[in-house]
Amino acid sequence: MFPDFFMHIGQALDLVSRYDSLRNPLTSLGDYLDPELISRCLAESGTVTLRKRRLPLEMMVWCIVGMVLERKEPLHQIVNRLDIMLPGNRPFVAPSAVIQARQRLGSEAVRRVFTKTAQLWHNATPHPHWCGLTLLAIDGVFWRTPDTPENDAAFPRQTHAGNPALYPQVKMVCQMELTSHLLTAAAFGTMKNSENELAEQLIEQTGDNTLTLMDKGYYSLGLLNAWSLAGEHRHWMIPLRKGAQYEEIRKLGKGDHLVKLKTSPQARKKWPGLESSLGNRTGIQGDKTDDATEQADAEK
Repeated sequence: MFPDFFMHIGQALDLVSRYDSLRNPLTSLGDYLDPELISRCLAESGTVTLRKRRLPLEMMVWCIVGMVLERKEPLHQIVNRLDIMLPGNRPFVAPSAVIQARQRLGSEAVRRVFTKTAQLWHNATPHPHWCGLTLLAIDGVFWRTPDTPENDAAFPRQTHAGNPALYPQVKMVCQMELTSHLLTAAAFGTMKNSENELAEQLIEQTGDNTLTLMDKGYYSLGLLNAWSLAGEHRHWMIPLRKGAQYEEIRKLGKGDHLVKLKTSPQARKKWPGLESSLGNRTGIQGDKTDDATEQADAEK
């Protein structure tokens, strides 16, 4: 019985997998992108769209999303596959017309579409909570851009041992909900921007009742303090920097200590209102200090 059962299950999964792989991912965009939301984002960004154009800007937003799903296809082919031209027009569109429409669209409307859809999808998803908190994490990534003079001027290349990178690069710091892997916020910059600088832009986009996990690259007491003060119950957890100066206040439990971390004059200068020390909670095992968090309540 069981061998037959698993054989049928395996066949079913194989069929589903093959069916899903043959689906055109561009045909179901309407299930996820609300046309009214796109129009609202265009209006809020001050982008003017003319309905009589062959490629209205609402349709170009769909095209940008299509570029993400079909990265290997030229932009004008994505437009043709999406069939997003106005009724009654020729069945195909010239590549130059697509480029001009993309330039008219700009970036602000696309940014608003990302922000609003991220909020909607995040709020609509029933995420599991830990102690009443939504679990988030932030991390950085580099994106290579086409090697063009325009990109080279806008996005300085990273250098290794004095040698420039092969491509201009964009730096991104993103925030993700851990159980669903949904992106909830993102910030972009050049290689001249530190990840801490980009992480600062995520503070106002982070919701209340959250615990954000960070790696040691984001260890900045000014950033962490601002993060927790920006709303209600906005907690963070990060590996404690090696050599961090702290004063132990009391022991909360086995390997669990309440401490005061000392801030530097440079941090206090950059972050007005930052005190000389911050009360934090750390995990200490012998002479090894692991993680730090601002959550000092021993009951949590």
